Amino acid sequence: MEIFERILEMTSLEELINQPGYLLMILISLLLLFLGIVKKYEPLLLVPIGFGVLIANIPESNLGVVKVDDSAGLLEIAQKHGIINFLYYSLIKTGFLPPLIFMGVGALTDFGPMLKNLRLVFFGAAAQLGIFTVLILASLMGFSDKEAASLAIIGGADGPTAIYTSIILAPHLLGPIAIAAYSYMALVPVIIPLVVKFTISKKELLINMKKQDEANSDNDEIKNIGTIKIIFPIVMAIVVSLIVPSSTPLIGFLMFGNLIKEIGSTTIRLSKAISDNILNSSTVFLGLCIGATMTPDSFLNIQTLGIIIGGLFAFVISIFGGVVAVKIVNLFVKKKINPLIGATGLSAVPMASRVANEIALKNDPNNHIMHYAMASNISGVIGSAVAAGILITFFG
Repeated sequence: MEIFERILEMTSLEELINQPGYLLMILISLLLLFLGIVKKYEPLLLVPIGFGVLIANIPESNLGVVKVDDSAGLLEIAQKHGIINFLYYSLIKTGFLPPLIFMGVGALTDFGPMLKNLRLVFFGAAAQLGIFTVLILASLMGFSDKEAASLAIIGGADGPTAIYTSIILAPHLLGPIAIAAYSYMALVPVIIPLVVKFTISKKELLINMKKQDEANSDNDEIKNIGTIKIIFPIVMAIVVSLIVPSSTPLIGFLMFGNLIKEIGSTTIRLSKAISDNILNSSTVFLGLCIGATMTPDSFLNIQTLGIIIGGLFAFVISIFGGVVAVKIVNLFVKKKINPLIGATGLSAVPMASRVANEIALKNDPNNHIMHYAMASNISGVIGSAVAAGILITFFG
């Protein structure tokens, strides 16, 4: 009998039973793993996050992120608090990983559709409406300015941007904000059609932009597009960084990754490394460390519920803002724009564009809007990074 008692003492089962918060967090981790593995909702992030939550909530595992003294060195953190805390304070707390992920995204992004449809860039900015709307509402709900800004950035539908903003402004909310951001990004195929159903008429859905372009061809095809695609990231990095310096870590790395891609064969090795090894490694460590911040004390509270509700509202308002912007522009232009383009002003590339294109084709099998939607969609990535820079400047 004594042997069994000693075995029980050796395990963490008793502590798990006595502290049901750990058990609830383990169930949440299993839900995240189910969504990532079975449902394939953002698996590249939800699987590492879910597993990070799992191992962090095993009692006495010493793998949950804890608050450490500001004077503690990385070696001391590793010795006293384990590998996850070492990774968190060296890679996450410093803001090291999100710019690397942006660099990888840049190396995978083609700005061609945006450069060929510059008139649609505005809708990527209009779709940031949800960010600033929820910023005000969250402040009124009792969140501090920094917390409200971190919550509001979920409306940009850009996980790395939300994480980067939270690290700087409200690191204690990093876990729930990351979960909300990536969950709603995964639910884009559900959320966009719902908003479209209540905001866009059948007549508007049938607007065929390709036919209008063919009928009003001005022979204004961009010449030397290859050269322009090389110049663009350099100019964009300079202009945006001068206007909103706080956005430079995101915009700068995004544009650098894109520049390496567009240069071509001479930098193809760098492009492959950035878009493959560096991006994938950064994603793994980011997910595990974010998951490890989600312990019962930090996650099971009323603030988390507010973040989940507020994040969804920011997401919906952002889509709504883009749709309304198109409707307003259509009052003054001859070549009408399908309001679905406004719904893709989110940063969820290319999922938002795919969803919009599917809706258009469902109403008219000949109405292909993918390359138009991508113009707005890609500009939304830049828009959300700029919005994050503005929030960090004001509240950081």
